Amino acid sequence: MTHLALAVERQHIPEGMDEVFLWDGSATDSFKTALGPTLDSLGPVSPMNADFVRIALAAYSADHTVLRESRGSKWNVRDFTLTVPVSNPDAWAGAGNRLSEAIGFLTGDRWTFEFHQLPDLLENESLVADTSLRTVLVSGGADSACGAIFSASTLSGEQTHSLVSHASSPSIRKPQKQVGEQLESLFPGRQAAHHRIFLGRGHKRLDGTDYPVEPSSRSRSLLFLALGLSVASQSKSPLWIPENGFASLNPPLGPERLGALSTRTTQPWFLWRISEILKAVGAHGIIENPFQLMTKGEMFEIIAEIVGSAKASEYLSSTNSCSHTDQNFHGVASGTHCGVCFGCIVRRASFKAADILDTTRYLSNEARFDPYTSKHSVVEAAKDFANSAISNATIMIMPLPPTLTVNQAKDLCERGQAEIRSYFA
Repeated sequence: MTHLALAVERQHIPEGMDEVFLWDGSATDSFKTALGPTLDSLGPVSPMNADFVRIALAAYSADHTVLRESRGSKWNVRDFTLTVPVSNPDAWAGAGNRLSEAIGFLTGDRWTFEFHQLPDLLENESLVADTSLRTVLVSGGADSACGAIFSASTLSGEQTHSLVSHASSPSIRKPQKQVGEQLESLFPGRQAAHHRIFLGRGHKRLDGTDYPVEPSSRSRSLLFLALGLSVASQSKSPLWIPENGFASLNPPLGPERLGALSTRTTQPWFLWRISEILKAVGAHGIIENPFQLMTKGEMFEIIAEIVGSAKASEYLSSTNSCSHTDQNFHGVASGTHCGVCFGCIVRRASFKAADILDTTRYLSNEARFDPYTSKHSVVEAAKDFANSAISNATIMIMPLPPTLTVNQAKDLCERGQAEIRSYFA
């Protein structure tokens, strides 16, 4: 059991912790960010949603700090006890077990939460609230880029939406910025704001020693979700988390894999459960995935219908879908597509399914990167997956929210498989 704590003031750091993360907005706190603990730069955020950001940041920091013992299918289950300051400890304590269950589902670990009273923070009462019709998460990936275009295309009159992006490393900031700029050129004036938030744990502990670095960090998506809801809480509007339904279900690529994408970022049960927890404690928790019943190829087709095939090609080719970020060690920029991870394979299959020209640079098309792409390739496993029948048993082991039936989930997986099968044909 590892006991960790988040604090927002030095004088309120709990004693007896294995690790401490201080977020007080000073130059020497534990985080790399311009965002302060009051979240002022995002507007007048609901207090309970600001709590959720603190909880998510603490979970992400713990996940990023406590090392796993192994990799691949043999990841160990870690035990965390996390102490977090919140505005209403009693309300969060009542939801603690459900929160532990949901975050445990996301990371594959066991979590225990302890909540204590948040100290008074100096608030800016002159902040202007966001009044957008909806808030859209923009990760820099193709799916969220589709969501941003689809959202903009539905707005009329004076309606606007706000975009929220999160980065914890510089390599993913460029595609996020490009999506926002291209969207503004396609739908001028529809963006009320594009909040591009850089927030990650720093390298140094408060005593000057180095934090350990665990690279898996599946909980980063929880922080992204919490930041998006903090903006949406101001207008009580829906938060869109655009993801093709096939990827969000995350069917297992093989018996040794947690799922094809090894992530449960937008798994529908997880999003439903988080939404229910937030509503129960009085926080804003309206979360929607407009593409829950679509494959990625079907999403691409919609974008081509909205902006035309040529613009869809330019827009989607500038996004990022690769699962890897270590390309800089091989002489190319981080975020350059390998072409052979599952994220890249689904991306390439989707361009083909939608009949959109894919101008993405894939390292697998360049012979000099063969050693790198061979190491990262899941092509054979993806072929086997695409040609294997999805059984009812496979679907039944996936937790599903009340809004999604087993038949809908199975049909969605089969359509996703068909796109991959067609790509390899």
